[in-house]
Amino acid sequence: MAERHPREEALRRVHGTSALFSAAYGNVGSSIYYALGLVAAFALGLTPVAFAIAGLIFICTAATYVEGTVMYPEAGGSSNFARHAFNELASFLAGWGQMLNYVITAAISSFFVPHYLATFWEPLGEAPWDVLLAALLLAVLAAINVKGTQESARVNFVLALGDLFTQILLVVVGLILVFSPDTLVSNVELGIAPTWGDFALGIAIGMIAYTGIETISNMAEEARDVSRTVPRGAGLVVFAVVILYLLLPLVALSAMPVSTDASGVHTTELGTTYADNPVLGIVNNLGLDEGLTGVLRGYVAVLAGVILFTATNAAIIGLSRLTFSMGQYRQLPEALRRIHPRFKTPYVAIIVFTAVAAVAMAPGQTDFLATMYSFGAMLSFTIAHVAILRLRQVQPGRERPWRPPLNFRFRGASLPLTAVVGGIGTFAAWVVVIALNLATLAAGLGWMVLGAIGYLLYRRRQGLSPTRTVKVETLEPLGVEEVEYRSVVLVLEEGPFPEEVVATARALAARRRRAIHVLAPVTVPTHLPLDAPMEDADAEAQSKIERAKLICGQRVTGTVVRVRPGQAGQVVNDRARELRAAAVVVPLRYRNGQPLYGKTLRAVLTERPCRVIVAAHPERRNA
Repeated sequence: MAERHPREEALRRVHGTSALFSAAYGNVGSSIYYALGLVAAFALGLTPVAFAIAGLIFICTAATYVEGTVMYPEAGGSSNFARHAFNELASFLAGWGQMLNYVITAAISSFFVPHYLATFWEPLGEAPWDVLLAALLLAVLAAINVKGTQESARVNFVLALGDLFTQILLVVVGLILVFSPDTLVSNVELGIAPTWGDFALGIAIGMIAYTGIETISNMAEEARDVSRTVPRGAGLVVFAVVILYLLLPLVALSAMPVSTDASGVHTTELGTTYADNPVLGIVNNLGLDEGLTGVLRGYVAVLAGVILFTATNAAIIGLSRLTFSMGQYRQLPEALRRIHPRFKTPYVAIIVFTAVAAVAMAPGQTDFLATMYSFGAMLSFTIAHVAILRLRQVQPGRERPWRPPLNFRFRGASLPLTAVVGGIGTFAAWVVVIALNLATLAAGLGWMVLGAIGYLLYRRRQGLSPTRTVKVETLEPLGVEEVEYRSVVLVLEEGPFPEEVVATARALAARRRRAIHVLAPVTVPTHLPLDAPMEDADAEAQSKIERAKLICGQRVTGTVVRVRPGQAGQVVNDRARELRAAAVVVPLRYRNGQPLYGKTLRAVLTERPCRVIVAAHPERRNA
């Protein structure tokens, strides 16, 4: 990875422990507003136990993420860990699983917003109004993120504290007014209510309440003193959510116990009547007087709506950041990771994946959304655990500023017990989800296979090995900030699009009002007239100009020029003089691993109409 300029580093490293905690808790804490009802529908009276087991797995997973993030403070989470432990293909599979997580998070969080706001207007809790409002929220947030906005750490912190306070208040009031150990015991008939299969599925779905730890990894590049702030932020999140997610189900099932209908079916209102707004179910069944219940119900509805809205936005932001990270490592096609020329955001990916979230949300099948989330999350978490175990074996001497407790020796390597337990737990949960839900198996594997095929085809088209890591440093400074040119001619000849060369020109003309003129020669064979129809060649050249504009912004102009064989260099020289260019940037091409000084480059170097920068990139040679 390219070394950052110290000035940029100081600007980027801004987040402390509170910012990391609030961002992660905002994602993890929001899950209780829908996870509680989803788990109770399957686990019934064993819902607290399901959350406890899922919480233990979450603790182990958090330890894995902290160790990996402190070692490699880059965005990407499990995708980043897999890259260092295995190869780029493993990294893509983890990243594509994360992409599914963000899509489903956006879908399920947006869908539950209207169900809480139905407190103020009942039709919002039913179709089609719930779907329409959720789709509108997704569209608005997609537009906001395409334009590009900065998250406010202070606002996130206030919302996280408000959410934390509300959940503590509900737990305290519930323990005083409705908590009943006898009721909790009578709720359970082992093997019957719930069945062992439903209980296992409840544990797997319960993991949805604890996901969001990826947020801290994705913010690592912006965190101060990573070795201290990341462990502290993650530790606070783990402590808060594990305790609350254990106590809230105890209160909820005391207030809404399991009952048996005339046909012998066991249910609880937590997973039926209040499946779409379980926290409101707790408020309505605390036994408070009607006036106080109404006030508390309104407060919880507004807070839940805001928190879920924020979680939806965080998922779309996560999509944006993950797209950028995967794009830097050439894991996504150019069309999908295209940058908006004005707002500098990956607008195509934001629009496409938000649309996928809307399609997934539209049927309103929350059980399916929950199991799909577990599919992607458990896959990513398992890869993360395995990657950390692998790194302990292949990089035993690497500095690890933070290690989890309970390490043991195995075949000469010191392995963390948390990664072993967490890996077994997340993999078992993944197996349970796909074994007990064939629709999730088909949809999940379809998502992964489609992504893998696209990745392999894209890599093949780029001439890159599926397993080799190639990072495009399009936004990294080159360490030559003092050398900037008022105008630059960028030569893009026929062949693969040289993204690194375009990034070089962008850095050399980095300040405002610096002009970059792209010259895209099209060679016309001597047996054809110069103006002969060559639609494909002209279109390819124009496409390169447009792609350069996406990378460098509106200050780019471009021209497609027709030239005879061997005359491109002279045309470049003439155009540089005509434009009074301060520099010409020409890519160095390679053949069979050796630099190829073609006629164009030799002609430009011979005349040197101005400063000539030859952009040589070893990645092209190695490819």
